[in-house]
Amino acid sequence: MRKAIETLKNIWKIEDLRQRILITVLFVAIYRFGSYVVLPGINPSMLTQLREQTSEGLLALLNMFSGGAFSNASILLLSSFIFPSVLLFLFFTI
Repeated sequence: MRKAIETLKNIWKIEDLRQRILITVLFVAIYRFGSYVVLPGINPSMLTQLREQTSEGLLALLNMFSGGAFSNASILLLSSFIFPSVLLFLFFTI
């Protein structure tokens, strides 16, 4: 345990690693915050009702792969579908 604490202290002393760790934590925090922002025009009570009805099946699978963004209808839900579609487009055109 003591060695792990010393390793973390040494990592924190290196400015480049410290900056990369802080940027990574910032990006994760922004993503987590964005997964709670609901898309405009979505009724939250109807969304809750839909979530209860589709607790299993394909929608649950999509929700799992999007990190919960699908069940919240968040702004970041769109990125989880746009990025793979761009990758598929690039793979099939090459």
